[in-house]
Amino acid sequence: MHIPDNFLSTPVWASLDAISIPAVGLMIKRAGRDLPDTRIPLLGVMGAFVFAAQMINFPVGAGTSGHLVGGALLACALGPAPAVLVMTTILVIQAFVFQDGGVLALGANVFNMAVAGVLAGYWPFQLWGAARRNSAIFAGGFLSVLVSGSLALAELLISGVRMPRLLVFTSLGLFAVNAAIEGAITISVVQALDRLNPGFVQKPGRSNSRVLIVLSTAGVLLGIAGFLLASSAPDAIQSLGQTLGMSARTNFQTPMANYSAGNFESAWLRRAIAGLTGLLLICGLCLAGARFVGRRRSA
Repeated sequence: MHIPDNFLSTPVWASLDAISIPAVGLMIKRAGRDLPDTRIPLLGVMGAFVFAAQMINFPVGAGTSGHLVGGALLACALGPAPAVLVMTTILVIQAFVFQDGGVLALGANVFNMAVAGVLAGYWPFQLWGAARRNSAIFAGGFLSVLVSGSLALAELLISGVRMPRLLVFTSLGLFAVNAAIEGAITISVVQALDRLNPGFVQKPGRSNSRVLIVLSTAGVLLGIAGFLLASSAPDAIQSLGQTLGMSARTNFQTPMANYSAGNFESAWLRRAIAGLTGLLLICGLCLAGARFVGRRRSA
């Protein structure tokens, strides 16, 4: 789902950078109004959990894989504006630390997944809410991935990437499969959180400590060991690039490219250290960002 550098033309990625900066700024300003202080710890924990879950790819067919994006999950648990803040933080860390998604293409990835994806994921929940909650959550997960993937395809086409019509429809089909799995995972996680803390989703009260402990534990386990179960197949965007003979190129060297840290002989140790580092970075930055917007609101 992450677009690497060298896939988009300069006018496209530059335009999306210019669009994403004020869009995220607006959502951060709104988060400062909407986010109660009692929910601030949840931003860090949810950010770390979604980051860890994104590291685990699952097969979606035709030799490709997908992964949880988490836009609808974050929006349902935190509200749309805080969810944009958290998802943007995840994408920034992935680009600058792990070389997952391009640095120049960061604006495109933020717009696709953190802005459009989160808002699309929240729309069914806002529309149907309590009346058809499970359907709304599934539709949100499905829609968030399909919108993000469709935007990525559109940006490639606008950049002048020539794609046969069959390849475009195949890619959309793979995004739809990924989207259906996203919807199912989102429902499962939300239901689990509600069992731990009834009425948890979108309530302004203090987060139940059990929720924070379970999410933290799950994030750590996924971050240090979940990749052992992950598919090694490329995701839809990577597979599309391989089919079209495109390769990612960047002038930015990141310290833990491909989620590998250090020179240890053990591949598991390299991945585990990288995963834990990402969890700590994202949790810390989400907490710091939430406290910053909270102080501005108080001021």
